[in-house]
This record gives sequence, structure tokens and C-alpha cells, in this order.
Amino acid sequence: MKVVVLTGAGISAESGVPTFRDADGLWVGHRVEDVATPEGFEAQPSLVHRFYDERRRSLAEVEPNEAHRALARLEDVLGDDLLVVTQNIDDLHDRAGSTRLIHMHGELLSAWCQGCDAHVPWTRDLGDLPPCPCCGVTALRPDVVWFGEMPYQMERIMGALAGADLFVSIGTSGAVYPAAGFVQQAMRAGARTLELNLEPSEGSLWFSETRHGPASELVPRWVDEVLLAVTP
Repeated sequence: MKVVVLTGAGISAESGVPTFRDADGLWVGHRVEDVATPEGFEAQPSLVHRFYDERRRSLAEVEPNEAHRALARLEDVLGDDLLVVTQNIDDLHDRAGSTRLIHMHGELLSAWCQGCDAHVPWTRDLGDLPPCPCCGVTALRPDVVWFGEMPYQMERIMGALAGADLFVSIGTSGAVYPAAGFVQQAMRAGARTLELNLEPSEGSLWFSETRHGPASELVPRWVDEVLLAVTP
């Protein structure tokens, strides 16, 4: 059985990671346009660097929860038959042990050099404008996909959806494309679809099954069901 899992802010919220965008369109007190667009970065690079530097430092204060760990446990059994695609830019899936993982919206612990196009692991602040370790040019930006930019590894994601037997969406709003359209892609390929979310998402009607509640409870329970079905 080939499984594609999409995770969103809801899976990390239980670990204490802010969900960023609230009902007023603000990301932790900032307008989305100011901190999550190329135009915002061009207009106020110091503000954008400060915003993501704070987010990067805050990762030290949070830990993976039972939902993250359950997906890593599922990978131990399914191996290459599982792909986790996350919209989150935190490192909680990584720390929980997931390796068959795509950060489609980038990562806080990575920097992108606009001089040489290198993507480099990064744990320090970017606000003091350090040089790129690859080319020496001072042109690093957060390695985060902003509005108006193309998410990473879309070809690989679409290929996985086309071959999936089961598509599961966990903790997503169902409002941000292209991820919000993954369920329809999977349906057209003949996959079963399951939503695990705190409450119905904007795309709930597309799923053949929905379960509502905290991710830290729903995900381990679902993983146990899958493991029972696939383990001899």
C-alpha cells in the first residue's frame, strides 16, 4: 500500500508552534504581505529577517508530539511506500525520525543564497547579513516559500499522488493551494482519502472519510490501524 500524507500547521500546533495566520490574516502580529512575500522582503529585509530569526530560535523550545512520532513509526514499516509532505517549516518531523519527507514550503533551518542559488543548512540568525558559505556573497534569505513562489518538489509530489492508494491530510486548513488540491489529485488517481483534523477543513467535502479531534490522538490511532492491516 502506497500512502501519501500531507501535514499542516495543526500537527505542530500541539507542540506549541504558532499556526501563524489568524482570522485577520496576520502571522504572529505581522501582515502576511510584509513577512511572507518577495515584495515584503525587498521592501523591509531587516523586518523579514528578524521575523524568521525569531521563529528559528523558537524551535529550541518545542518538541515533536505523538502525531509526529507516529508517522515516523509508520515509515519504519512502510519504508518507501510512505511519503510525508509537510507545509510546515519547522523541523519536528525530522526530529521525530521521518526521512521520507518533503518540506514543500521550505525550512527554517535552511538558508537560500540568491547569489549562487545554494540551499545550505542554517541555525544562526540571518539578520546580521552573514556571507554565503558557498560563494561568500552577502545574499542569504530564509529558505521559505513565500506567497507567489513555487513550492518545492512539486513534480515528485504529483508523481506520488498519482501512484497513491491512500491520501491522508492531517492538520491542514484546506485553504492554501496547491496543497489544498492534493485530495482531488489523489481522488482522480483512484486513491482513498482521509482527513484527520481538529475540525472540518475548507476541503472536507472532498474526502471519503473525515475524523475530527487533536492530531496527537487521531494520528497514532490511525497509524495503529494501518500497521495492524499491513503487518503479517
